[in-house]
Amino acid sequence: MTTSRLQHAIPATLILLLATTVVWLSFTQEPAEAYLFPRVVSVFFVALAVWNFIRAAAGLSKVGTGLKQQEMMNILPGAIVVAVFVFFAAKELGFYLSSTIAFFTIYSIYDPAPLSNLKDWGKRAAVTLIFMGVIYGLFYKLLQVQTPRGIWF
Repeated sequence: MTTSRLQHAIPATLILLLATTVVWLSFTQEPAEAYLFPRVVSVFFVALAVWNFIRAAAGLSKVGTGLKQQEMMNILPGAIVVAVFVFFAAKELGFYLSSTIAFFTIYSIYDPAPLSNLKDWGKRAAVTLIFMGVIYGLFYKLLQVQTPRGIWF
């Protein structure tokens, strides 16, 4: 297997394993009604992961040259925030509070506006509240998805 094909096949395999795990978890958890939305979404993502895996294994994925070190360093802070959110904060603090903190943190990290400007902090807070309002309305009100509950809602 060539380096280029391997560079596509390894991530495609990991994504397929992750997607399969999520599908398995969504179909084995109770109460079943609470997992309807995650089941639908996870089955869709498994289908995409299988398609991606087949393309990578067949050598049809010709896009990209991999991540360079500087690109990885740019992504790393956001990946750390997401990892803390997924493995700790969502369960301990609850989905909506931890999502608000994670979104605000990631927005602050990647916002090109200077961190010293008070007006820009207000903008970040306003955008975060509007975004989380949309997420709350979509997940809780419209889709009625059960989310992790923590110390605060």
